[in-house]
Amino acid sequence: MKIATFNINDVNKRLPVLLGWLRAAKPDVVCLQELKAAQAEFPEVALRKAGYSAAWVGQKSWNGVAILARGRARIVVTRTRLPGDPKDSQSRYIEAAVAGMIVGCLYAPNGNPQPGPKFDYKLAWLKRLNRHAATLLESGAPVVLAGDFNVVPTPDDIYPTRSWDKDALVQPAPRALYAKLLKQGWSDALRALHPAGPPYTFWSYWRNRFERDAGLRIDHLLLAPALANRLIRGGVDRDVRAGPGASDHAPAWIVLRKP
Repeated sequence: MKIATFNINDVNKRLPVLLGWLRAAKPDVVCLQELKAAQAEFPEVALRKAGYSAAWVGQKSWNGVAILARGRARIVVTRTRLPGDPKDSQSRYIEAAVAGMIVGCLYAPNGNPQPGPKFDYKLAWLKRLNRHAATLLESGAPVVLAGDFNVVPTPDDIYPTRSWDKDALVQPAPRALYAKLLKQGWSDALRALHPAGPPYTFWSYWRNRFERDAGLRIDHLLLAPALANRLIRGGVDRDVRAGPGASDHAPAWIVLRKP
């Protein structure tokens, strides 16, 4: 079972990139973020022709998340919003039962500039995620939380630099909330597989940062204990970031053995 997360950064603009990667990588379940497409604009037909069913929550111009499943796997949506704030209308979370597990696909707020209301929203959102994640763990179900968390967990997850010191992605408060998730019992899959230095997943378009490998690890796959013991391997498809018309993120993926 191959599970991937990919911040596509405009699903329609980068549809050829997405379809090419799906053909080459053949993931079984995919979490997409930053669709930047209204609900009716999602390319469901093209994905179906590529062999993938989809469930998604769109939003015009911003945000948007989707879960894809290959072949005959059925997607049963269980949630289209992160609980805890009924006034939050941003499309940042979708949860579904698929392929014998619960998949939570998320796109956490960026939080810049900080301090300010955007950073406050980021922290409030991550606190809500923590509360919901605890509930999922208590269920004992096989769960994966995958997506763009917009958190660089530790200094090991960013290239050597001081240029990001004031950025919301590296501040102590969001880092502490991410660490709190792990303390609940979630396993950071890429960190578990690559303890000496997990691979980067994001490279800004600015200043040749991809060419210099000036990257960050902000796209994560967190596994509940029922899935963590099935983890075999994982990585990042850097070549997708190098191609024409690429997103500024690369797909991150893991493989789980059969239960």
